[in-house]
Amino acid sequence: MRSLLSFLALCLFATTAFAAEKGIFDYEGQKAAGEKVKKIIFIADAGTHGPRGNHEFMAASILFARTLNEVYPDVHAVVHSTRNWPTDVAHADAFVVSLNHGQKAATDPNIAAAVRKGAGFMAIHFGVEVNKGDAGDNYTRWMGGYFETFWSVNPWWTPEFKEIPEHALTRGVKPFSVKDEWYYHMRYKDGMAGVTPILSAVAPLSTVRKEPSDRGGNAAVFEEVSAGKPQVMAWAYEREDGGRGFGFTGMHNHSNLGDNNFRTLLLNGCAWVTKLEIPKDGVPSQPLDKDALEKLIDEAQKAIAEKK
Repeated sequence: MRSLLSFLALCLFATTAFAAEKGIFDYEGQKAAGEKVKKIIFIADAGTHGPRGNHEFMAASILFARTLNEVYPDVHAVVHSTRNWPTDVAHADAFVVSLNHGQKAATDPNIAAAVRKGAGFMAIHFGVEVNKGDAGDNYTRWMGGYFETFWSVNPWWTPEFKEIPEHALTRGVKPFSVKDEWYYHMRYKDGMAGVTPILSAVAPLSTVRKEPSDRGGNAAVFEEVSAGKPQVMAWAYEREDGGRGFGFTGMHNHSNLGDNNFRTLLLNGCAWVTKLEIPKDGVPSQPLDKDALEKLIDEAQKAIAEKK
């Protein structure tokens, strides 16, 4: 019995030590990790969007990367800000981008090469928007759709996600509702082939206009909302080459990471595009109160100042 307890204690120590070694800014350590280690590269915008608490993408990426490193012994996730854009990414098994516009990621030839080799791709909030053309075509190939101006809309509202579909991505996620800048009416692959809606709700007509504008409305989306057609705000995509993509349009408000369902779905998404097994109750994480969320922002600002 004592030997068994000693063995378990040793395993726990080894696991904890390994997790501690997987620094979220240890880029060389990630590259040097063995083939069995899944390597996730987070790219977060160094800029925010208005006052503190908006578009705190670096803070969220730090949270996600650290959590995945702690939960999965066979994962090494690292975080780059846009002040330290990664160029050597051939080893990546997945990318998670949260940017103030995803154009740079969508047109990065190194990212494109890694995705062609099978790397997963996930974009969050403003990171799902790219320009129509080559960038939009890449996003359509990588994750099944994107925010296209004069087609998609980005209103502030509080959707009620009453029905959560059964999917590996939704494990541990219960119906929820949070106010955010939830985009909808993405430009999807023809026929939504390979696309699975994950978060959907009926949008109020007050969230869209019939008059054409770059992000406020157009006749097509107005007609859908008028008819009560549910709008998709997060989606999974299974590529023909076996790779995976995930788009999540919320997360303007950093405070929404305090919602357990919101946070769990994002963590599940990071795991799913990397082809990790998601536990039946979702990727576990610690609850976040206001102080914890503020500390993440402070840590992110320090990392950005150090050009991480």
